[in-house]
Amino acid sequence: MTPALSRRQFLARLAALSLLPAGARADAPRVLTPTQMEGPFYPLELPLDRDNDLTRVTGQSRVALGIVTDLSGMVLDLDGRPIKNARVEIWQCDARGFYHHPLDRGGQADPAFQGFGHTITDTAGRYRFRTLRPVPYPGRTPHIHAKVLLPGASEFITQIYIAGEPLNDRDGLYRSIPADRRHRVLAQFQPSGTGQAARFNFVMASRDGTPRL
Repeated sequence: MTPALSRRQFLARLAALSLLPAGARADAPRVLTPTQMEGPFYPLELPLDRDNDLTRVTGQSRVALGIVTDLSGMVLDLDGRPIKNARVEIWQCDARGFYHHPLDRGGQADPAFQGFGHTITDTAGRYRFRTLRPVPYPGRTPHIHAKVLLPGASEFITQIYIAGEPLNDRDGLYRSIPADRRHRVLAQFQPSGTGQAARFNFVMASRDGTPRL
């Protein structure tokens, strides 16, 4: 290879990099986050409090029971570019394993736990929730349901599981994901301040609202 050719290749690569959109990364994820079923406990009626802090409810003097957790991450396309203005929803059971849903074992959910929340990703594709570390209930390993919505696109639904949780291997929905893709639905829950923190990125096929999720 001649020096001139090497220099030409270098300049070509440099030019190509300059055309990458802001936020694109060389180590961009190339595998979609596995989708999962919505489940039976998506709220029939969205709560009046439906912001991104699930641990406090208007009119309740106390914080929800359980381990308060800062859940954050990004919504990305297959090239690792951030998707802004995506609506991210989460819902989960309370610290005793009850959902705010009339079909869930008598409606005994903690009134101080919102149970459902939503937020909109910023220009860097970031989202953030204040919620609880998920707990198991009969038949299920700990998990958080999540839905991402883009204008004009199909719903993207998955579940977030705790990395290293022994009950994962006995959970039918978790095991329904191919073994080589299960790590894509896992998040590390680690101590942070007086609670815990976890990060989870959603990798989707669409960033412009076209129905390709």
